[in-house]
Formats: sequence, C-alpha cells, structure tokens
Amino acid sequence: MVEPIEDLVVIHTDGGCRPNPGPGGWGAVLRHRQHVREMYGGESGQTSNNRMELLAPIMALEALTRPVMVHLHTDSTYVRNGITKWVLGWQRNGWMTAAKQPVKNVDLWQRLQAACARHQVEWFWVKGHAGIADNELADALATRGLQEALALRQPTIGALSR
Repeated sequence: MVEPIEDLVVIHTDGGCRPNPGPGGWGAVLRHRQHVREMYGGESGQTSNNRMELLAPIMALEALTRPVMVHLHTDSTYVRNGITKWVLGWQRNGWMTAAKQPVKNVDLWQRLQAACARHQVEWFWVKGHAGIADNELADALATRGLQEALALRQPTIGALSR
C-alpha cells in the first residue's frame, strides 16, 4: 500500500485571451486534503494566451504559504515544456532562444522559476476541454477573471475558498 503524501497540493491551471492578443484571464484550482481554493484574475489591456497560461501557475504557487509537494496540471504545452525542458537553457544563454532571439515573457518565466524553487513541483500536461473536472473549473475561472477585468477595466485577482 502506498502512503498518502500529507503535504501534496494538486493544482490545475488555465489561461487565455479573447482575442489573442487582447484582454485575458487566468484561473487555478488548488486542492490540499479536503480543502479547495479557487483563484482567478485578469487583464483588461493587451496580453496574450501564453502570458495568462504562465500567470495561472505563478499565482497558484505564490499563494502557497509553506513549501510543499505540488502536482501541477496544465493544458499548455508551452508552460510545461518551458519550465521542464527549455528554461535552464534560456537562462544559461542569457535568456536567448536557440535561434539567438530574446525569450518572450522572460519576466514571467523568471517569476515561475522562483515560485517553483520553494516547492517540489511535478508537472503534468492534460488535454484541455476533455472533461477533466478541475481543468474545466480552471477554464471557467479564467473566463471569470477575463470578464471581471473587462467589467472593471483594470487588473483583477479573486479567490474563493470552500
């Protein structure tokens, strides 16, 4: 029998824009034992799908109050591959790609690296819009973040706890 990991936090994230680029939103669902926290936010100005997909795990990881083991699920191959395969090479190359171009969203990649450094994070890719409940909820939260940002015409951050 496998012992449950007491300090495991399972996170699902999503982000997007309508249109891309354009206003955007991000959402995250954090589960720790029986506790659930839903987070969302948005930008009413010009942003991109990739920036919103990056901001979701950043905000979720930064919300954790102590170091824990994290299983982080994203439907963004850009985020998963970036943090697990590309980021160390970009950093080593002075934040330049293999094609000698500046890395896009370097501010968020650096912030994501710092957020990950506090925890033991294992990354998982999930297919979007495939009926995975917490991925669908993260998508709905991202839409809510976008809608609230547009209604307020300023950046928003919201959180719900159950």
